[in-house]
Amino acid sequence: MSSTTPEPRKPAQANSDASFDTLYAARKKLYVRAVTGLFANWRWALVWFTQLVFYGLPWLSWNDRQAVLFHLTERKFYIFGWVFWPQDVFFLAILLIISAYALFFFTAVAGRLWCGYACPQTVYTEIFMWIEQKIEGDHVRRQKLDQAPMSVGKAARRGSKFAAWGLVALWTGFTFVAYFSPLDELLASLLTLGFGPWELFWILFYSGFTYLFAGVLREQVCKYMCPYARFQAVMFDPDTLVITYDEERGEPRGTRKKNIDPRSVGKGDCIDCGICVQVCPTGIDIRDGLQYECIGCAACIDACDQVMDKMNYPRGLIRYSTENALKKHWGRKEILLHVLRPRTLIYGAVLVLVSLAFVWGLAARDPLRVDIIRDRSSLGREIEGGFIENVYQLQVMNMTEAPRAFQLAVSGMPGVRIGGVERVEVPAASTQAVTLQVLVPYDAGAPGANTIAFRITAEDNPALSVNEETTFLIPR
Repeated sequence: MSSTTPEPRKPAQANSDASFDTLYAARKKLYVRAVTGLFANWRWALVWFTQLVFYGLPWLSWNDRQAVLFHLTERKFYIFGWVFWPQDVFFLAILLIISAYALFFFTAVAGRLWCGYACPQTVYTEIFMWIEQKIEGDHVRRQKLDQAPMSVGKAARRGSKFAAWGLVALWTGFTFVAYFSPLDELLASLLTLGFGPWELFWILFYSGFTYLFAGVLREQVCKYMCPYARFQAVMFDPDTLVITYDEERGEPRGTRKKNIDPRSVGKGDCIDCGICVQVCPTGIDIRDGLQYECIGCAACIDACDQVMDKMNYPRGLIRYSTENALKKHWGRKEILLHVLRPRTLIYGAVLVLVSLAFVWGLAARDPLRVDIIRDRSSLGREIEGGFIENVYQLQVMNMTEAPRAFQLAVSGMPGVRIGGVERVEVPAASTQAVTLQVLVPYDAGAPGANTIAFRITAEDNPALSVNEETTFLIPR
């Protein structure tokens, strides 16, 4: 028999357990060690910033209304001084493009900055872990508490932790719904527990998943559920700044006494303390190289720098660096120079251009819009006095937050005039429908479709006007 002939396949039942062990690893609970340092401070600064924005915006008032409100019932989005309508979905598309290119740009420059510092999963996990640490103690005490038999003290600590998590999760869900339903109405409903069915559903839904993801699953979300972890590598290149262990400097690793020159005992700077693993929220060992589970939080950098300080070794055994920098022994200056490379320049240029277009679109946004619909039930009819009448429905949209009156006029054919209302008042941030009869002398145009134009002008600002063309039908 040839040596290339495959061996007979074993029965599936015999391999079922082995296949299961290969595909699925049983979860080992992590007891993450708290760490302080530069990057931990940055991470907590982002926690404070993002949560002050998230929890605080619904409480801000603007023009006697909620400053930020995506009012689905009214089909209007209020964002400070702007009011957006369904017709403004273009701006949402541009905003999504900006977000995508910002993700591409920052990932190409310095890896998973979003995941490590601003992702909601990271932010709420940090908050829940802080609560856990304050109630149950540090990582050693938490592990001992898990291993201890159930007691009154253990039940009290666990109950307090779960209750605190639940309160944070419920307030998070309540705040989320406050972006889509007016906060004053939600507060009134909270006092009587009289939430509507959809409000109650989304409060419990968002709260439940906040509790589940940040309190229970934690690193499992980043490792197995987040799609970004799977495709991040396509945005990396050898000049992308990533969290890196300097193997050349650190190996061979091993223990030694303090203040001993590692080269004198044939070792590298790494003392194999394992603290970089203990502080990792996903439980990986950065010394094994870059892994998709790494969320770029840089906790291992802070931990390793503290150990290097205690051993009187230079910092930076674990640091932000690039593949090329390690191979070619670049310094900080060379690394920064290679940040400006074709990929980042293209991403940055597109990001700047799209952002400028977005800002220009907002600044040049017309505060008045008009939709004209001709009444198709009566295409054109002759009335007394030798006139032809067409009926139109005008939808006048006042995009500003002040009530306005508008003058209506029509042109485009000899003797054309409006037969009735020539003025319409539109409340702030509202749409007003008005029915207009337009009259034209019978002999003013050719039979069939003729072009006319409506002009709608604000009384308090003549420069604010809109011209909309439509057709006037004369029966044959």
